Amino acid sequence: MLSTPVGESVDSSAMKHRVLIFSLAYYPHVGGAEVALKEITDRISDITFHVLTLNFGGEAKEEKIGNMFVHRIGNSASYFSKILFIPRAVFAARMLHREQHFDAFWAMMSYMVLPIVLLRALGIRVPYLLTLQEGDRWEHMFSRWFILPFRPLLSFGFTHASAVQTISTYLARWAKRMGYAGHVEVIPNGCDTALFGEDNKMRDRQFFLKHQSVDGSRTTLITTGRLVRKNAVDTVIHALALLPTAIHFVVVGDGEERLALEGLAADLRVSDRVHFIGEIPNSQIMHYLHASDVFVRPSRAEGMGNSFIEAMAAGLPVVATQEGGIADFLFDATRNPDKETTGWAVDKDSPEQVAETVQDILTHPEQVAKVKVNALALVKEKYDWTVIVKQMRNLFATLGV
Repeated sequence: MLSTPVGESVDSSAMKHRVLIFSLAYYPHVGGAEVALKEITDRISDITFHVLTLNFGGEAKEEKIGNMFVHRIGNSASYFSKILFIPRAVFAARMLHREQHFDAFWAMMSYMVLPIVLLRALGIRVPYLLTLQEGDRWEHMFSRWFILPFRPLLSFGFTHASAVQTISTYLARWAKRMGYAGHVEVIPNGCDTALFGEDNKMRDRQFFLKHQSVDGSRTTLITTGRLVRKNAVDTVIHALALLPTAIHFVVVGDGEERLALEGLAADLRVSDRVHFIGEIPNSQIMHYLHASDVFVRPSRAEGMGNSFIEAMAAGLPVVATQEGGIADFLFDATRNPDKETTGWAVDKDSPEQVAETVQDILTHPEQVAKVKVNALALVKEKYDWTVIVKQMRNLFATLGV
């Protein structure tokens, strides 16, 4: 039977509320949702958090990370293991609930309502929060043939949620489309603005240039995130071929498209200007941002995108589309004349616009300085973790936690 790992004091936790989280992935496998979970739970000390997550293979079955008790189930990252995660999570949650008596459940992303729905069928009914963090399009999430048989269960999970929180107004419309009738709380992901600030920018740039052994006179474009089609790294590589040879492109992250992207760079004869860094700890991303000049990610789809907020906090001009949740914070001088400009918007799948925009940024430093000030002010006001955690704690209070 799953039990509380060694290290939890019975006395210290006796008066705390307990929340069980369902999340397919958690540390050390990190994306925006996993970062958000850790940042939020680490900052809410009056709740004891547990998470049921997939064991991708070779990881501890139970451990404590920050303010989170991690319970890993399964034994691989295969598609079959991901399918089996749902029934396994139901069994594990049932056993763990007998011991811990959770006050609430928390489903991190749409599919994670499935174990909660099945638990309700078994008579375990506690208030639950559903958080939407999806970055893919609606059709990809809910209209594929092998998802359609589960749509009724997903709809039940949406309509019976005690509260729904999304990271963007774009995703809030998903909740309504799936039948949720209540008020949707839009609470975005964020960043530690003090951590990503520009205080160490010069040191980080010197470190990066030495590490990469390249000429410091170059201009550096950067993108961070998974190498998947929706993040449109290929569009930036195509744009690079249209830009002067002194401009380089740093790609931080890894994913299924890496080999194809490396091949594309070779085909376009820009391999010497594209630097694939691979996946790095989230705590190191700021160093690469500080060492760069322009952040570029012309996403084809986006639920929100922590990477854009981190780049703004690091003092970089940001080039992006306004797909999905990006439209909540990236305001373009031409496309959003009623708002303070915070970045440069381009159409998706348009390398030409990306190249033109980068050239515009490099030739108008005074304009760029003003936009960076606006972007940083927005991030500090709405996207700092201290602001977001207060909102999340208030949301848990509505669940009686």
